[in-house]
Order: sequence, then structure tokens, then C-alpha cells
Amino acid sequence: MPLVTQYEPVLVTLQTDQVRDIPCGTKGGVMINFEKIEVVNKLKKEYVYETLLNYGVNYDNTWIYDKIHHEINQFCSSHSLQQVYIDVFDQIDEKMKDALQCDCTKYAPGIEILSVRVTKPIIPERIRRNYEQMEEERTKVLISIERQKVVEKESETQKKMAIHEAEKTATVSNILREQKLKEKENAMELQEIENQMFIAHQKCLADADFYSATKEAEVNKMKLTPEFLELKFIEAIANNTKIFFGHKVPDMVLDQRLLVGNFLENVSQQVHGERQMKSDDNA
Repeated sequence: MPLVTQYEPVLVTLQTDQVRDIPCGTKGGVMINFEKIEVVNKLKKEYVYETLLNYGVNYDNTWIYDKIHHEINQFCSSHSLQQVYIDVFDQIDEKMKDALQCDCTKYAPGIEILSVRVTKPIIPERIRRNYEQMEEERTKVLISIERQKVVEKESETQKKMAIHEAEKTATVSNILREQKLKEKENAMELQEIENQMFIAHQKCLADADFYSATKEAEVNKMKLTPEFLELKFIEAIANNTKIFFGHKVPDMVLDQRLLVGNFLENVSQQVHGERQMKSDDNA
């Protein structure tokens, strides 16, 4: 009925409510301001009538805008500026989402909180400059640490390369030393073989000389007969024959004859005795 019936369009798809300018005081008494907080939410179709009946068309004022102000002030009052601005800032989104959804589930089940995006709060200028300086110093420290890590890594790499090169050199030296030792051992073995061959050759020569001398002595001994010695004497006399002219012949020839005769007799007796001994031994 005109002027009686009231009509209100209700959005049941995703919507983003932006809550702006939220002042709060930290645990240390520093006043900060959250410029903007975005809340992505959705009203379920089956809960539209019930939600509007209980909280009106502007239900989001109660459960989103006002609730965000309350939760942000609660959060700031229990944390220091360092925590709100630096340490736990990354946790604010989830904490706000959980806080909103908890109360909505309990009192307004038709409202579903999907996500919350909190921007960095605005803090006093002097404090902000301090934080910037701190951040710069922290950045310098991090850069110095990273640079030190790079230097340590390079030093470690150089050390590993030096160790690898030393191990390589030591391995090559060991191989060369083993090769030289092997060559020396082979040379010693060859020298030993040559020495043995030389000794064997000299021994063979000595044995041959000894055998030749022995046989020659045996032959000479067999030749020591009175007849052979007399023959040699006669040959020696014949080679040294001298003719003397005169009425008197020198006695030298006769004396030599007598001496040779005596010597031949002694040799004959000695040879006869040895032959007699051999005969006795054989018997």
C-alpha cells in the first residue's frame, strides 16, 4: 500500500565495509590512529529477515563499524606501541576477524566475516622518525650480517678450494713418489739380476780356469817321468850346445849331467812311490 508499505534493498553478496579514522591509545599511553580498516562480509539469505528484524537495515553499524572500534581499542590498550606498530602488527587482521566472527556467530548468525585488512596506524611524527632510524639501523645491521655471511662464504669457498688443491697436489706427489719408488725397485731388481748373472759368469770362468789348471797340472804330473825329463834335458842341452877346442874339456857339462841324473832318479822314485800307494788304495 502506498505510503504504508516500506521497501528496502538488501545486499546478500560480498560487500566491503571501510571503517575510517579509529583513534586508540596504546598500553604506554601513546595515541595512534588507524586510518582505514576494511571488513569483507556477507549476509546469508536465510538470515535476512531475522537480522533486519533484530538490528535494522543498518545492521553493519552495530556488528562491524562499532565492533571494529571496540576491538581495536581493546587490542591497543593491552599492547605497547612497539607491539602494535612492529611486533604483532601482522597478527591484527586475524585477531579482528576472529573477534568479529565470534560475536556475530553468537548474536547475529546471518553475518559472515570473510576477512579483515588493517592498514598501518599513524603514529606521532617524532616516534615515527625514531622507528625509521631504528629500521635504517636494523637494515644496516642486516646488510652487514649478510655481507659478513657472503665474506664468510667466500672465505669458506677459498678454504675448500685451497684444501682441494692441497689434496690434489698431495695426491700427485704420492703418485709420483710411488712411481719413483717403483722405478727404483725395478732398477734394483734388474741390478740384482745383472749381479747374479755376472757372479755366475765369473764363477763359470773361475771354474773353467780351475778345471783347466787342474787338468794341466795332472797332465804335467803325468809327464814327470824320467824319460820325459831326460828328453827335455837333452833338448835343453842341445839348444845350448857349445863346442870347446882344447886338450881339456870343462867339467860343467859333466856336473850338470850328474845333477840331472840324481834329479831324475829322485823323481822316478817319487812317481813309483805314488803309483804304489794308489795301487794299495785300490786294493
